[in-house]
Amino acid sequence: MMSIHWLWTALALAAVWFFLQDLFLMKKRKRFPPGPKGLPIIGNLHLLGKNPHQDLAKLAKKHGPLMYMRFGYVPAIIVSSPEAAEKFLKTYDQVFASRPYHESSWYVSYEQRNLSFAQYGPYWRNMRKLCILQLLSSHKINSFLPMRREEVGTLVKSLKQAASDGAAVDLSAAISSLGANMSCLMIFGKKYMDKDFDDRGFRDVIGEALRLGATPNLGDYFPLLGVLDLQGLTRRFKDLAKVFDNFFEKIIDEHLQSQEHKQTKDVVDIMMGIMQSGEAEFEFDRRHVKAVLLDLLVASMDTSVTAVEWAISELLRRPEAMRKLQKELEDKVGLERTVEESDVEGLEYLDMVIKETMRLHPVAPLLLPHESMEDCTVDDFHIQKKSRIIINVYAIGHDPNVWPDPETFIPERFKDSNIDLRGQDFQLIPFGSGRRGCPGLQLGILLVRFVLAQLVHCFNWEPADNIKSTDLDMSETFGLVLSRAKHLKVVPTYRLQE
Repeated sequence: MMSIHWLWTALALAAVWFFLQDLFLMKKRKRFPPGPKGLPIIGNLHLLGKNPHQDLAKLAKKHGPLMYMRFGYVPAIIVSSPEAAEKFLKTYDQVFASRPYHESSWYVSYEQRNLSFAQYGPYWRNMRKLCILQLLSSHKINSFLPMRREEVGTLVKSLKQAASDGAAVDLSAAISSLGANMSCLMIFGKKYMDKDFDDRGFRDVIGEALRLGATPNLGDYFPLLGVLDLQGLTRRFKDLAKVFDNFFEKIIDEHLQSQEHKQTKDVVDIMMGIMQSGEAEFEFDRRHVKAVLLDLLVASMDTSVTAVEWAISELLRRPEAMRKLQKELEDKVGLERTVEESDVEGLEYLDMVIKETMRLHPVAPLLLPHESMEDCTVDDFHIQKKSRIIINVYAIGHDPNVWPDPETFIPERFKDSNIDLRGQDFQLIPFGSGRRGCPGLQLGILLVRFVLAQLVHCFNWEPADNIKSTDLDMSETFGLVLSRAKHLKVVPTYRLQE
């Protein structure tokens, strides 16, 4: 009874505090961007449902591409047009380059020591430089080419057997397993079974982390309520942090024991070598190693394979696009051998399909929030310090003012277009842009091209269970990564003449 009384007392005090703060701000109010009227205390939190990217896109149609909202006591600026995105990610990039404190992920990201959540400053700059030069350079990516060829070949072999048996396959599970295997081999030097990680397995644990990471946490928006953990998010993130930490500690110990006998160095070897040599120009210990391992594991496992999953889904719904892509691959490679990575460079229709997939189904529908480091003015609107900046990539990709017939999959819209995926064209920024753009962009694009080309070149596809391609369920599950709500189940037919 005492704990319940204490809880209500805390809530009442919080309500009074926020009310007084609101009154204070009203007196000092400057010209903010337009936005929906908020409720006392909670602001606009009630306007977000299970698909916040869609909710925010609808609100932007009414209030404009630069929209002010308030989540609890945190001011938020929602950016929903290419022009506005360019202002925040390029023109005033440095002002908005930081990350807000995130109550739950604080634990799983080793107190925001990873690249994704670290606040902007010397540590983040040095860590990013280290990762790009040591872990994500073209030379390092190319060194893993034989591994990628072997793993994709193993997937094709298993699908070929299913085709021979006339069996349906869960393509979502198959390419997810491919993503996990390639990630483990690149980062850890060997494959790990699901049971080596946790009873739930890689995909389920990382999927939970991505879902929880995108769930609004009351502790972020009402500082006085953070300690109460009313949603249980902090507790769940602490549990996840233990799972990741135990796994990473096991891997680091294995690498330390076998260090002298290895000829080929994986990411863990490189990171541990830097830590032991002391060559890093900043504090760098096991916590930092594990924080970067977490970044690389989560980013490499889910993002590329999710894009491939959506691409196959859309091609199933538009058979003429599937045939057009198959013909391009046949003209380049023939039907007597499989595609190599060197084949996919310069394939125009393949690039069109990938761009259109990432426009329609951006892997990250909302970029990780940025935070303004000082008061500033954008388009004559006041943006106050500590505002949370949310770039709605989904809204930009679905804007009819930018993309005619935006809900339809039309790869041909990119014909003779110079728009690319590297963050310079703000109509299409699935990997972000500016200082906080994805450092693994080169590897991500390479994987999507290679895996998609192999699957389309080697097989014809039909939806399983006699479902018409036009009736394929395309519903989404929101998270830090936008995935299919239901697994993609298909029947492959092998088409090569090996």
